Amino acid sequence: MTDVSFHRLSEIDDAGRRALMGRAESDLTPFIDKVRPIIEAVRTQGDIALARFARELDRAPVEANAIAATKADFDAAFDALDPKMIELLEFACDNVRRFHEAQMPEEMWMKEMHPGVWAGDRVVPIDSVACYVPRGKGSFPSVVMMTAIPAVVAGVPNPVIITPPGPDGKVDAATLVAARIAGVEQVYKAGGAQGVAAVAYGTETVPRCLKIVGPGSPWVVAAKSLLSGRLDPGTPAGPSEAIVLADHTANGAACALDLLNEAEHGPDSSSWLVTCSEEVAEAARAALPGYWARMGEQRVEFSQKVLCGPRGGILLTDTMEEAISWVNDYAPEHLVVHSEDPYGYLGQLRNAGEILLGENTPIALGNFVLGPNAVLPTNFAARTHSPLGVHDYLKRISVGHVTPKGYATLAPWAKRFAEYEGFDAHANAVSELRETALGRK
Repeated sequence: MTDVSFHRLSEIDDAGRRALMGRAESDLTPFIDKVRPIIEAVRTQGDIALARFARELDRAPVEANAIAATKADFDAAFDALDPKMIELLEFACDNVRRFHEAQMPEEMWMKEMHPGVWAGDRVVPIDSVACYVPRGKGSFPSVVMMTAIPAVVAGVPNPVIITPPGPDGKVDAATLVAARIAGVEQVYKAGGAQGVAAVAYGTETVPRCLKIVGPGSPWVVAAKSLLSGRLDPGTPAGPSEAIVLADHTANGAACALDLLNEAEHGPDSSSWLVTCSEEVAEAARAALPGYWARMGEQRVEFSQKVLCGPRGGILLTDTMEEAISWVNDYAPEHLVVHSEDPYGYLGQLRNAGEILLGENTPIALGNFVLGPNAVLPTNFAARTHSPLGVHDYLKRISVGHVTPKGYATLAPWAKRFAEYEGFDAHANAVSELRETALGRK
């Protein structure tokens, strides 16, 4: 049997603990210098650079005058895709849309703070957002759903999709079908760091955007970091990561299924089974070879590199309290809780992109059809960030209105603050000078 990484928390020192928490994107240094010339080329050469990088990096025959997917491309995608796949996308998109419609905040609210003093928020969509859809290790129409649908629900006037072209120089058919179902028909063949640069600066074809959302490789993450002064990089979403948290009541074979879920994304993923039960751990480890026998060669290779390497495997703790503490420190992108009473642990779990409760709520449901967004914070970001949602496509504008009666209440307080902080114009603005200017004195 392949040697799955196995660790006992009680035998690990602080340095070892930190090492087990490492992610592939933790150190972007090797990518930063390689990404800089790509960004500069796109900034200065536009579509010509995008076409060149498509040929050189994606091995895709793309011309500078064919960066955008056309209406004919969309129509051909619907003709080429299996009707059952179209039906699947419609079902999944409907669930994702309904979830995000329920997530929408009210357009405006105001509260009377004192008689005649009103304050509140007005919520408006961001003018333009780019949705990044990766393709390097497969085709991901699910990412189209998760990034484009909340953009449309939020009312973004100009949502666009950027994605690497395939070997035929075209956008994946399922991606185009999902985009149209989602309500977005601006799709561009621009992946990797060059795609991020394209929406940061704009090219002859690709519009400049104010924000970018969606998961990507370390190349994409590095480009977002370098271009954060040009566009909002959105929720940190890098290589996949997951923790399966299991107590002694869990089914080890079921745990192993979920352990493989994110590990098969690629060798840069992270995936752990964290349990206080040696029996569960052994049952999960024993089940893995049988599951690998039912997977394709590439997915087996990816998942074995993860589970047999430094960023995955099985971690055995002495107690569930220790397991939960480790999970909170790790702050995983995906967390699935295997227990007969998963709700019993929910209140103790603070840091995770998503928490899926029980053996009937596998990560695969959350990734595709459950409804909540599957673009989740990675690399410890779940400590402070939330899943992608309509709020990422909206911004709040504070609104205030004060009547003469309310002004009389607030002005003396504001004048005292201004005088304490030494701001003369502030103090004058709420002094008798205003009364004189307005003819009230």
